[in-house]
Amino acid sequence: MTPEAQLETLGLALPPAPTPLGVYKPLLIDGKHCYVSGHGPLLPDRSLITGRVGETLSPEEGKQAARQVGLTILATLRTHLGSLDRVKRVIKVLGMVNCTPDFGRHPFIINGCSELFAQVWGDEHGIGVRSAVGMGSLPDNIPVEIEALFELH
Repeated sequence: MTPEAQLETLGLALPPAPTPLGVYKPLLIDGKHCYVSGHGPLLPDRSLITGRVGETLSPEEGKQAARQVGLTILATLRTHLGSLDRVKRVIKVLGMVNCTPDFGRHPFIINGCSELFAQVWGDEHGIGVRSAVGMGSLPDNIPVEIEALFELH
């Protein structure tokens, strides 16, 4: 099943693709690679999920925020590439978690995005290498920021 068909089968709605709030591109294509800038958890109404994991958000809420970031990345890919079917595979995901200093379950949070990508592209092409790290703060007090690298067909 193609990624676009899989997205439809899952019944997932994508938020609008965000527009840059600074001097950067949302994505950059270099040959067969597509680099996606850091994204936050944008909701369909263009508002952001905010809060700090371990303080105002539970780990489960943080994981849901990471899934929402994944949906936002998919929206950017579709907007700029025309279709998710142009993406061959996920190569790398870097997830940053806005959390309290004692929080240590960063990988659990970023699984929200990684699990989504695996659903869309399958285990063979939807799971790449990954880093999940904690941060003292993130822009606009978002709980998760994720950037990713994809291989294109």
